[in-house]
Amino acid sequence: MSSTFCLEDVERFRRAIADRIGLSFEDSKVGFLEEVLHRRLGSTGRDCDSYLRLLEGARIPAELGALADELTVPETYFFRNIDQFRAFAERVVPERVKSRASLRELSVLSAGCASGEEPYTVAIILREILQPGWTASVLGVDLNPSALLKARSGRFSRWSLRETPPDAEQRWFKGDARDIVLDDSIRASVKFEQHNLVDDDPDLWGHQKYDVVFCRNVIMYLTNEGAINLVSRIARALAPDGFLFLGHAETLRGLSQDFELCHTHRTFYYQRKAESGRSVPNQTGAVAPADGFSTALIALVDGTDTWVDAIRAATDRVQQLVEHLPPPAATPGEHRAAPARSGWSLGRALELLRKEQFAEALGLVEALPSEAARDPDVLLLQAVLLTHSGLLLRAEETCRRLLEIDGLNAGSHYVLALCSEGIGDLEGAADHDRMAAYLDPRFAMPRLHLGLLGRRAHDREGMRRELSHAITLLEHEDSSRLLLFGGGFTREALIALCRAEMLVNGDSR
Repeated sequence: MSSTFCLEDVERFRRAIADRIGLSFEDSKVGFLEEVLHRRLGSTGRDCDSYLRLLEGARIPAELGALADELTVPETYFFRNIDQFRAFAERVVPERVKSRASLRELSVLSAGCASGEEPYTVAIILREILQPGWTASVLGVDLNPSALLKARSGRFSRWSLRETPPDAEQRWFKGDARDIVLDDSIRASVKFEQHNLVDDDPDLWGHQKYDVVFCRNVIMYLTNEGAINLVSRIARALAPDGFLFLGHAETLRGLSQDFELCHTHRTFYYQRKAESGRSVPNQTGAVAPADGFSTALIALVDGTDTWVDAIRAATDRVQQLVEHLPPPAATPGEHRAAPARSGWSLGRALELLRKEQFAEALGLVEALPSEAARDPDVLLLQAVLLTHSGLLLRAEETCRRLLEIDGLNAGSHYVLALCSEGIGDLEGAADHDRMAAYLDPRFAMPRLHLGLLGRRAHDREGMRRELSHAITLLEHEDSSRLLLFGGGFTREALIALCRAEMLVNGDSR
């Protein structure tokens, strides 16, 4: 049977994969998809058109499983991202135990469990910390049948235990001539099922069925629509105040408003909002500068106690310092307009912010109709203006109201970092900066602020790392966001400040 096909067939194959499995592949992966399509035609004995019609028609679990085997890389290991498992053991389980005290049972789902190391790790932790009389069900689901077959065997390579604590390895594993074998009681405590996470399966996604869901390194590979739908199903299936763990490079920003961000144990995870809508609280030798411009910037920042003070002092001084700089070049694809997603007219207030007439701008914002107090853009602008005006307690209150509406608002966490620094809570400031940077990895200002906090804490390595990252982000930062959060500094002034701070601390980059 001929397996000849053209580029249009590969594109059709890519669309079918997105629709049937939810996986998204960039243009750079077209060659890889062509190879997979060629192999599937050979395995099924079909010509290209009939095979694609098969995918586009009724869902065929066997073929979708075979595709998952081809298209996914089930790389995982026990206790992967161990900080998340510490948070699970020390905060999440104790909290869910209190909520389930009358039932004395917990339920955990590992969605996209691959070869089983993740759900088995969960089972080990639950076995070690739950009191007698409690029961725990752990379900691992995946579309890849080969991965599930390995998971059920309970046999793993020694490399799979590379992050496993020695005491856990000694207690729950034994070796034979070739492999590491998991304890039979742990293996029997985890159930594995084949499911397609794209499907809205009522058995898998039952209402408030789970206390905790692990869905790590899954949504990063999905189409935007697929990710939104999956997160919605997870939210429905979690108990109120239940928890969700994503991969360390994944966030819910832009996907859901059903969760609160948590930051403990040096890691991020999410808690399902209670149905009442209440907000869950977060637990959370010098080298001389190269020129007079850099020296002046250093002096401006060093002459203040906090970054808030520095940006409030920038009104006239920074303008004088940067007058000799050329106009900023537009970044490709950059939006020049000020933030204007709000349903309210904020143009005049933003123009006053640009001119650093903060009191007048604040007056305009606070004169808006009372309904505007529920608009995230209005609240964020109000918080920024309150911060510039030195009204940090009111700014913090405004950010808290904003987070009740949009718990994953990166800008709000950045403003809270400034407020925390303003009252001397440097640890809290750094925590909010990290939340802002996690929620929006392209947001430059939290990185810059973390660098300045690191310098003041005499953490030279941390300072250099964060300021170097900030420089990269500032070069591409949206000009409207610089207007809102840059404190009167231009893009060039902020980059120059980062470089000057690194240079004065012995880094010539």
